[in-house]
Amino acid sequence: MSWKKIGIMGGTFNPIHIGHLLLAQWAMEEAKLDGVIFMPTGNSYLKDKTEMLSGSDRLAMTRLAVQDRECFVCSDMEVKRGGNTYTYETLESLRHIYPNAQLYFIVGADCLFSIEKWYFPDKIFKHCILLAASRGGAPAIELEEKRRELAKHYGANILLITFPGMEISSTDIRRRCREGKSIQYLVPDCVREYITAKHFYENL
Repeated sequence: MSWKKIGIMGGTFNPIHIGHLLLAQWAMEEAKLDGVIFMPTGNSYLKDKTEMLSGSDRLAMTRLAVQDRECFVCSDMEVKRGGNTYTYETLESLRHIYPNAQLYFIVGADCLFSIEKWYFPDKIFKHCILLAASRGGAPAIELEEKRRELAKHYGANILLITFPGMEISSTDIRRRCREGKSIQYLVPDCVREYITAKHFYENL
């Protein structure tokens, strides 16, 4: 891969939806990235496992969702890794794979207020620029204050961007499947067909 500015978008993607894809596109354009790597989590220590599909199925849906975009790719790195998934480990691995690229880790801006509770936040900030997208949650003044605080304490390089966002959530999509409602237009058609064919989320 010849990309020099690489976006990293992690998540359970349970399932991946249009909001994820729009955020990746928006971040890519705002930060002038060459492309975005979608990174489905393996075993996230931060997530409830009761409604979690297998890593292989979440990986398959993510691959389907990005298959038509040359600037989007899907990685199986975290799904294949055993044990809990930690962001700092993923970024360290990517730094070795792409030593000459700048990594941009794409998150919702609200993560700025919780990232210090993640495993080894100092290592996260060491290996990437944090691209924090605000969707009208925390006020801009609070986000800027937190950005400065993290920069001072960790040397963090954080870019704040405004993302108009969409009120789409994986939780709501799973609920609609459970209730027999349509998820058309909430996920790519190929992902919807995959979910329907395998009867995912219907009996949770």
